[in-house]
Amino acid sequence: METLTALGSNGIRTVEPARSPGGCMPFEYAGLTDVGRKREHNEDSLLVAPDHHLMVVADGMGGHLAGEVASNIAVNTIEWFFKSIVADPEATWPFRMDRRYDEHANQLTVSIHLANSRIREAALEENKRGMGTTVVAALMADNKAYVAWVGDSRGYVLRQGKLEPLTVDHSLQNELLRTGRIRPQDLANFQHKNVITRALGMGDKVDIDLQQIDLQPDDIIVVCCDGLTGMLEDERIAEIIAAETDLKVACQKLIEAANMAGGTDNITVGLARYKPEAPAA
Repeated sequence: METLTALGSNGIRTVEPARSPGGCMPFEYAGLTDVGRKREHNEDSLLVAPDHHLMVVADGMGGHLAGEVASNIAVNTIEWFFKSIVADPEATWPFRMDRRYDEHANQLTVSIHLANSRIREAALEENKRGMGTTVVAALMADNKAYVAWVGDSRGYVLRQGKLEPLTVDHSLQNELLRTGRIRPQDLANFQHKNVITRALGMGDKVDIDLQQIDLQPDDIIVVCCDGLTGMLEDERIAEIIAAETDLKVACQKLIEAANMAGGTDNITVGLARYKPEAPAA
């Protein structure tokens, strides 16, 4: 089965629903990215790779198409790492493993560290100083999901109709809330909602957060950019996904709903459903 990829474009790019290869873990995948209603270019990039049980969403920034370059580098580097390094047990990793994490978690975080390095290098070579991208990546292994992120692109699990956040935005808004410098009731009038405090490309090193969960049958892992979550409340996202058995249709309806709500940014989403086989009688 081929890796399915949708990169930034001026229109809609889809990733068709796909099952994991035979004999592997039981997951179904789909994804979609759209330029939205207000932007001229799509600076989001999407990777859905069933062979590696991997989904990545990157939301680029930097102007003059630099955001598209940065997000493409991020997803392409992460894909390369899983194809070239993870698939070869003799390969030398470009970063040391973190002893706090197991091998799967390290695969995910090391691939993101490498993506950060390549974005920093490209920014100098292509005279695109300041370009960067958020990233959220989900890796499924056994009956677990690992979600790593930098920035305000998000990961969720939809479980029994309820959308549960797996990530916390790396944003100025969240930092001020955490330190008590603004109150929840002040958020409606907060003028810097889109300011993020972490991104790939910001520095030579990057702090990556990671969440690991045990999956239950029919759980759906969701990765998306703020072009979706900025337009739709979590409850609405849950309602749309839960109403559709076809993951591709669910992605399409999420994009349509975000566009109907204004479509002020690029919109990208990836979905993975856990469908373990019933034990033999």
